[in-house]
Amino acid sequence: METSKDLKLAVIIDADNVPASNVREMMQEIAKYGVPTFKRIYGDWTKPNLAGWKSVLLENAITPIQQYGYTSGKNATDSAMIIDAMDILYTNRVDGFCIVSSDSDFTRLATRLRESGMKVFGFGEKKTPKPFIVACDKFVYLEILKRQKSPKPDATLKNKQQQPTEVDDSFQKIDRELLSLLSSTVNDVADEDGWAFLGDVGNLLIKKSPDFDPRNFGFEKLTPLIKSLQKHFEIDERRTDRASIKLVYIRAVNHN
Repeated sequence: METSKDLKLAVIIDADNVPASNVREMMQEIAKYGVPTFKRIYGDWTKPNLAGWKSVLLENAITPIQQYGYTSGKNATDSAMIIDAMDILYTNRVDGFCIVSSDSDFTRLATRLRESGMKVFGFGEKKTPKPFIVACDKFVYLEILKRQKSPKPDATLKNKQQQPTEVDDSFQKIDRELLSLLSSTVNDVADEDGWAFLGDVGNLLIKKSPDFDPRNFGFEKLTPLIKSLQKHFEIDERRTDRASIKLVYIRAVNHN
């Protein structure tokens, strides 16, 4: 998916449905997609369970929005976020939104924002329901951001059996479903000889599956993920006029 660091983004965070522990890494991830011009977090700050957010908000200049729970069983925070998001939309001051929550209640909001031409980036835990994930242009699991503090993925994977850890267990397995997604995507953008530019493959993968990310499988980039699947894909690194730059093309291996 094409992104620009010049995109102006509104970041709205559901304090009740995401942990405070990896907000710093999340804000660093958001910087890859654009510049956060609005940074707001919603919750009932009178509740003791949100006390851990204080230092995080100060460090990242995030504005807390107080929302009391007026009625038992009703999530007033969600309503406040949705109303504010629509208000921000109509100011015409942003190009996209980052919705930080693991709650499916924001599915319709994400869809509505995209209908208005906004880029929508979702951030949440792996428990996030699929409808919200697919309603976004791209969805990033917070667990993979936290994992970046840990040992390098390749070293972790090599020693997985000898030194199993909670971090290792959180990696997704490369299964038939992933291989099928990769193969079909390569074929969709391939030339007559079956070769597909890896950049085009990556863009289409995210359009097909917004939560696709090589980091989910223990790889920082798509290229090393593909290289680990040599039985399934051929790789051709083509030189350009600039010696330091190579264009990577891949082709599905025909096992018939």
